[in-house]
Amino acid sequence: MRDVRMRGFTRRTPLSDVLAALEADSKPLSAEPVSLGDCAGRVLAQELAAPRAVPPFARAAMDGFAVRGEDSFGASSFDPVILEVRGQALPGAPFAGTVGPGEAVRIMTGAPLPMGADAVAKAEICRTTTATTSELPKTVELLEAVAPEKHVGQVGEDVQQGEVLLRAGRRLRPQDVGLLASLGVTEVPCHRRPRVRLIVTGDELLAPGEVPQGSRIVDSNSPMLRALVARDGGLLDDYRLLPDDPAQIGAALSEPGPDVILVTGGSSVGAEDHAPVLLHKLGRLDFHGVTMRPASPSAGGRIGERWVFLLSGNPVSCLCAYEFFAGPTLRALGGRSRSWPHRTLRAKLARKIVSELGRTDYVRVALEDGLVLPLSTAGASILSSTVRAAGAVIVDRDLEGLAEGQEVEVLLYDEDPA
Repeated sequence: MRDVRMRGFTRRTPLSDVLAALEADSKPLSAEPVSLGDCAGRVLAQELAAPRAVPPFARAAMDGFAVRGEDSFGASSFDPVILEVRGQALPGAPFAGTVGPGEAVRIMTGAPLPMGADAVAKAEICRTTTATTSELPKTVELLEAVAPEKHVGQVGEDVQQGEVLLRAGRRLRPQDVGLLASLGVTEVPCHRRPRVRLIVTGDELLAPGEVPQGSRIVDSNSPMLRALVARDGGLLDDYRLLPDDPAQIGAALSEPGPDVILVTGGSSVGAEDHAPVLLHKLGRLDFHGVTMRPASPSAGGRIGERWVFLLSGNPVSCLCAYEFFAGPTLRALGGRSRSWPHRTLRAKLARKIVSELGRTDYVRVALEDGLVLPLSTAGASILSSTVRAAGAVIVDRDLEGLAEGQEVEVLLYDEDPA
């Protein structure tokens, strides 16, 4: 590969071409069994069918008495039907006998319906002579007729055996996990979460948590990227803060283990920007330099089966490059949608945004009095602008800008209204 360092980018790849290539080449990772307690938020790797019916037995839908419906016909408050009470059925403690003609069994909601019974007379239409609810009466008077199957939850009423419950590609919600638990499922086949190695380069950098001193600054990209990786379903299992030493950076790129490597710093064309040259040498450099602002120096490629994304050391450029390239790829590897994970809203611009034909702009914006206020279109190192911002507006490469008063879509940074 020709060494372009210190010569600038003679050409840049259109953003749309990079995104199309990444989408075509990123497939979900293989499946792994995940315990029921840990599968919420994970993505199913195959469809799941019900191994059994829910409920697996007919059960009472009301508190009352299990009866034969035909025995209640003609019952009224003026002429009640009197039945002999043979026992009771509780959830987890069913009645062991059979309900015969002229008989009833006291039953509680959720308890199995006894053999011989086909209906439940709810407590409100039953009259007994017992003084307390704990005392089992000898007889019960039915004040209304009860049709067969009344107040009875039938076998498979919730789920039929063999019924397809959840399709492959579904991101499991809490209620999905609850349903699987009701079926006795203990493990769920989910796409493996992509493992990520984060390499931060720069002689000037101190580790997060240290205090800036002299000309040295604190690495602010890695804490931000940790949170973004977690948001997108990745597992950050390796973090390395390295100097601008090609031998150390090359070793970190070569070492096996992760599915994705994120490198921040050293991605441009300066004398200390070693990462693009190393990526080309160790694997393949698919793109370097993109028609966008910020994050123009972004690069990406592969080393074997591992994805490698080279993100600018400037925090806003790093955030932007992650959102466009690394984030969608991580989501796709984990079986999620590549699309933006942000909530969106539409509102009008408080003032115009100036852009340039042929370049996609990622513009940080605030929301004031229901209007969208652009904060800055430059300053890739000004991370505080993303803190002040409510979100970002993307200006397409086919536009020279957006006019004041024009309605735009805002990608909101906050995940919920709070």
